[in-house]
Amino acid sequence: MEKKHIVVIDDEEHILELVSYNLEANDFHVSCFTSVEDALVSLENEKIDAILLDVMLPGINGMNALERFRKSSHLKDVPILLVTAKSEEIDKILGLELGADDYITKPFSVRELIARVRAAVRRNERQAAPSREEATSTLSFKGLALDSESHSVTYEGHPIELTFKEFEMLKLLMTNRGKVLTREVILDKVWGYDYYGETRTVDVHIRYLRSKLDTYHIGEYIETVRGVGYKFIKE
Repeated sequence: MEKKHIVVIDDEEHILELVSYNLEANDFHVSCFTSVEDALVSLENEKIDAILLDVMLPGINGMNALERFRKSSHLKDVPILLVTAKSEEIDKILGLELGADDYITKPFSVRELIARVRAAVRRNERQAAPSREEATSTLSFKGLALDSESHSVTYEGHPIELTFKEFEMLKLLMTNRGKVLTREVILDKVWGYDYYGETRTVDVHIRYLRSKLDTYHIGEYIETVRGVGYKFIKE
């Protein structure tokens, strides 16, 4: 079986050595870089299964790199795990808003890091290979249309650009239109059973999803049920 390709971008050599050694010991193929610029040049046509990205980098920093990756047709759906010494909540929220899949704070447990990488890769594989029913399904409501086969969302024919997680959240909510979904259920369905994140992750992604829908004044299609979770309006 082909090894999963993990890219590690960090300007600290000892971190690269520690992470790459342990990932390779767990049967991953690893590519290491000390800058985003070097990674972008070397990985343009490479198949990548996950990226471990440090935030405090010289040149293009981790947050700017995250924005660039999410706008790239090649890297937009690759799981990205931010790895940084920063632990303030605002940094976590910004990372999630920009499209990070997970957030790991230094110093970290190697076993936990390996587990998170495995979980991210598994989640992405499940979501990238939908069942035949899911692949052919089209959901629509008052001008908003979601097509699982083309992985596209439009409003009255106008495309709405969503990240992979935003698309999956919208699909889950539209599939269960009128039904309240708790944050835990959304985490379970979109991020997977073994996701380590907190339910605040759901709030951040919902806010970002709504802001994109609000371009067409339809952010209210997603309602907040205080103290419970979220639902897509029924009527």
